[in-house]
Order: sequence, then C-alpha cells, then structure tokens
Amino acid sequence: MTWAALLLAALAAYAVAGWLRRPMDASAREGAPGQFATLSQGVTHYRWDGPARGPVAVCVHGLASASYVWEAVVRALTMMGFRVLRYDLYGRGLSDRPAGRQDAEFFLRQLRDLLEDQGLAGDLTLLGYSMGGGIATCFAADEPHRVDRLILLAPAGLGHDPALLHRLARSVPLFGDWLMQVLGGWQIRRDARRAGRLPVAVEGIARMQMNEVRFRGFLPAVLSSLRYMLAADLSSQHRVIAEAGIPVLAVWGDADPAIPLSGLGRLSEINRAARQVQVKGATHALPYTHPREIHAAIQEFLRAV
Repeated sequence: MTWAALLLAALAAYAVAGWLRRPMDASAREGAPGQFATLSQGVTHYRWDGPARGPVAVCVHGLASASYVWEAVVRALTMMGFRVLRYDLYGRGLSDRPAGRQDAEFFLRQLRDLLEDQGLAGDLTLLGYSMGGGIATCFAADEPHRVDRLILLAPAGLGHDPALLHRLARSVPLFGDWLMQVLGGWQIRRDARRAGRLPVAVEGIARMQMNEVRFRGFLPAVLSSLRYMLAADLSSQHRVIAEAGIPVLAVWGDADPAIPLSGLGRLSEINRAARQVQVKGATHALPYTHPREIHAAIQEFLRAV
C-alpha cells in the first residue's frame, strides 16, 4: 500500500468515526432528568437536589464523565442539608458541544453563566472532582468572595498522569486529533469497564460513561481539555486561595493512576491550613466507589470550619 493510500485510509477512518456518532440534540435529551439553560456558549444541562432553603453546594465533574458521576456524593450532601447544583460541562453529558479551546476561561465562563442564570451570587460550597477540581480551584482563586468552602476530590492542577494514548494525542498536533477520534473511544470505554468492575454506589455508571463516546464532539472536547485545562499547573491559584483563607478539603485515592498522590504533598506545601484525607485502596473512581469515606471526610471538615 502506498503512502497516499495510507493517508486516504486514515482520513476515511477519521471521517467515518465522526459521522457514526450521534449529535447532541433535542432527541438525545428527550426525557432527561433536570433542566436546561441557554447560556452564552450554548445549552447547559443541570440538576438541583436537596432542600429548597439549604446552603448551596455546586458540583463540577471531570474530564470524561458528566454530572451523574456525583450521584452518590449528592445523596450524602442532601442528607447534610445542602441544596446541590450539578451540571454537565460543555462537550459532556447532555450539554452542547461548542467549538473552542477548553481551558480555564472556557469552563469558568460556563460556570459563571450558570450561576448568574440561577441567581447565585455567593456563599457557595464548591466541589470539584478531577478536572472539575481544577475548574473549582480557578473559580475560587478568581472570585474568593463567592466561595465559603472548597472541597476537592482527586483534583487536577497539581499533577496528572494520563494514559499513554491520551499523552500521545495531547502532545502531537494533527496525529493526536486523529488518534483521539479513531481510538480515543476505545481507551475511555476500557477505563469505564475497569472502574465498573469495582463495587460502585452509582448504578449503571460504567454504561453511562461508555455512552458518552456515542456522541459527536465528546472526544474532541476531551482532547482539548487534555491539551489546555489539564496541562495547567494551578500552584499559583492554590496560593491565592490560601491567602484568602478559604477552608479547603482535599480527598485523594492512594491507588489513583491518573492523579498522583504527590499532589497531596504539593498542596501541603502551598496551603498548610488545607485539610487532606487519603482514602486507602481508592482509584480515580473514588466519588462512586468510596462515597462513605467522602461523606465522613466532609462531615468532619464541616465540623472543623
């Protein structure tokens, strides 16, 4: 086979991989729980849980999942009396897939838009998981007057060890885009199956995560986030948070292959006041494999602050 034929075959595989995926449209959203807000960059899917007059907690999910990843933690938060807002980041779940560089400003604009749409000005308990931990950190550093507490689960921004395929896709222009479009779905489905074999507190979590790959725009969103949001070192933002005196809880899994435990040490050096909990045996799936430990850590944190 000639180089020209190989190139044509590669281009065809890229085009077919994109064409086979479904658009995120009204039919895909039919019967979905929660509500939809039309914001400046597109439609955002969100849900409220808990008592109408409780203190507000806002949950930001991670790279390759959507707001359903919070289900078990949300149950714990509502038991503690919180009114909980969770939403799908652009490119994931039932939210739109706007084009653009998925960096901190991109995600902060969505969060600010949603908070404004929902009439939330401040006094927030902000929770972030994985990449969502990075987004929550950036928001708290930019607008510390709006955040009462910051709770981070396996947060990005202090170290990240992506899978080999993701490292290659992130690092190599053009070829990386092809690699993610053609093979990225395999990597994400494999990771979801592995996590799904663990005892989980969210029914059908592996199926929901694998379902993300079926929709157009998801894999490009993951790649853009790998290249920009997850490539950022957020040490300076953590210093701002420490100086602002925002109470911080960070929960880490000691068997997490994606977010290294070295982040715990780095955060300790930056913010000595931060409370940190290490969950034994927890992987990167800790929000839905270890919600009891997270619940206990949050309760202890709230009592202390």
